[in-house]
Amino acid sequence: MKLWISGLLAAVLAATPVAASGARGDHAVVRTAAGAVRGLVTADHRIFHGIPYAAAPVGALRLRAPRPHPPWSGVRDAVKPAPICPQTYAYPPGAPVRYDGSEDCLYLNVHVPRGAGRPLPVMVFLHGGNSGAGSHYDPRPVTRAGNVIVVTVNYRLGALGFLLHEALPDPYAGNLALADQQAALRWVRAEIAAFGGDAGNVTLWGESFGGFGVCANLASPSARGLFDKGVVQSASCGNHVVTRAEAVRRGHRAVAALGCDRAPDIAACLRAVPAERIAALPNTTTHQRDIAAAMPWFYTAGTPALPRQPLHAARTGLTHRVPLIHGGTRDEMRGVLARLLNLEQNTLTADRYRSIVHELYGRDAATVLNRYPAARYATPSLALATLQTDEGRTMGTCSQWPFNTAHREPVYAYEFAEDSGDTLGDLPLGASHGDDVRYFFDSYLPGVPAEDLDPGLTAELIGRWTAFAHTGRPGPGWAPDQPGTALSLSSAEVRPVDVYREHQCRFWRGLPVAT
Repeated sequence: MKLWISGLLAAVLAATPVAASGARGDHAVVRTAAGAVRGLVTADHRIFHGIPYAAAPVGALRLRAPRPHPPWSGVRDAVKPAPICPQTYAYPPGAPVRYDGSEDCLYLNVHVPRGAGRPLPVMVFLHGGNSGAGSHYDPRPVTRAGNVIVVTVNYRLGALGFLLHEALPDPYAGNLALADQQAALRWVRAEIAAFGGDAGNVTLWGESFGGFGVCANLASPSARGLFDKGVVQSASCGNHVVTRAEAVRRGHRAVAALGCDRAPDIAACLRAVPAERIAALPNTTTHQRDIAAAMPWFYTAGTPALPRQPLHAARTGLTHRVPLIHGGTRDEMRGVLARLLNLEQNTLTADRYRSIVHELYGRDAATVLNRYPAARYATPSLALATLQTDEGRTMGTCSQWPFNTAHREPVYAYEFAEDSGDTLGDLPLGASHGDDVRYFFDSYLPGVPAEDLDPGLTAELIGRWTAFAHTGRPGPGWAPDQPGTALSLSSAEVRPVDVYREHQCRFWRGLPVAT
């Protein structure tokens, strides 16, 4: 199966005339509608860091949808990453919580392979985590091998990206991160031709939290016409996002925590609070039993920007008519649960496992325990990780299929199955959440070592994703719309597998899956 990749890429490259050195396609300076930018020119790339796609959402613009960036005179340097959006985090796990970022963060980064004599497909990447930044990802493995342009995007996170309250009349309130993503997509449609991109061939690509962003954009009326294809990694479009009522309840709690609930002008009070305090509001789940929509700050349905849940939109024919790649990792929840359960320091006992299943499934707990008895698995933690991956209430397999069958354009389902060989405590992590990302991206973060990854699998993944960006089809042997079947991708083999059976989706379909 792997030989087709080199043949496809050779054909793509052979059909692409090579520009002479110093030709227009190799210039470091590009003019946009707002002004000129000067990037970096390397032996094989033109790289533009920190291009503003919207005005800084500060002062009166905080907690509002993005506005156009004012024009500038002269040539703006685009040679280093811009600030990341405000966030608090603890890294490595257990380290003290720290604050980083600036509200002046609505920037994107453009990576262009040199030598293309015709407009290239564009892949717009939305990063994972309700933390981090697009500028942390180095997409040159993809642009270099796949002959595409990759745009990485910073967008607002946490409460600054998702706070909803009656005092905030902006129609994007509750979905300001979604508004940012759409502003970046409008920038790409308007400006990418000047960088050598095909503005009529844009793939919106997201992983984890960014993958849920792709799902939300598929169902958002204001995203219509902004992208032509979608790639969703490790985020099930079949999972519900937050309802408006729940988002309002969370917004009231946040406003009270910030001391603005009794202010005569709540919106003005919120715009006067230091960004660090808003970013410090709880931003991650700490419970191994949460559904996706339990993440403290998440995309919000029942709003003008996202009127319906993505699954409901698909079932009623209201998702945008674009083909998709949609899938995840074979053992999605193992790493997530290992960290939430702190398996490096604790052991999940069989009694605690049964207790968690009863808390999760109530009157159906006995049925679930009969299907996933702890004795069948090496450890109770492996039993819990397996059933949660299978069900997919947070991330995982079986919650993907309702959306795949409802979406009215081709859906190419996949499962990344490369075993990492890592363990945490008593839990082998297998092919866990996020393991596939490193096959596409290097890191711009300092001190992150390069990884020794299987080159064949790297070529397979990048080749198929970029073939999809070029043509809307991810190569041979991968048929769309095959109920229950996904393409399994590992260094050992690439083949269709019945993941519906392997992850016991018929069983989960018979239970009230939490959404």
